[in-house]
Amino acid sequence: MSKDETREEARPKITGEDRLPGDPTREETIARMIRVDHAGEYGARRIYDGQLAVLGKSAAAPAIREMAEAEQAHLDTFDALLVERRVRPTALSPVWHVAGFALGAASALLGERAAMACTVAVEEVIEQHYAGQANCLGDDEAELRQTLEEFGADEARHREAGLAHGAEQAPGYEALSAAVKRGTRLAIWLSERV
Repeated sequence: MSKDETREEARPKITGEDRLPGDPTREETIARMIRVDHAGEYGARRIYDGQLAVLGKSAAAPAIREMAEAEQAHLDTFDALLVERRVRPTALSPVWHVAGFALGAASALLGERAAMACTVAVEEVIEQHYAGQANCLGDDEAELRQTLEEFGADEARHREAGLAHGAEQAPGYEALSAAVKRGTRLAIWLSERV
């Protein structure tokens, strides 16, 4: 290992130091992260609200309620970060209010396993999303990185809970999962920008 490589490893990584011309600034990067994560947690909470509206008395309801409570705690954190960091929320919040509830209710109308398949698909994308964001943050954003890593671990537990409740046995699991993942990735892309 050369002296330059040793010095490079010893120096703390700063968020955005490797950006190229035209890339978002450090501040824009952080604002996008907080904006999209707030939108995602809001949308997840609405998905669970829709599922509970249909499955509120089912065997899966306690697990769904537990996941909804975790998403609410995440949302509360991002509500505070929006104010603390002076980041505007996405202008698409009204869309996610309706779309999240509709996705949750529609998946639940297909049955408990389909609702869990929806959960598995969303949580898998969000877990990967949080991991990617955490990898972009430097030591100057260690607290935000730790929050994203903790929330990503929560999303992984939700995905595992969905699998444990028979998500993969849902009729049309592969097609449902693929559609929900595509929709989730599109929502992420839009919420970062709008």
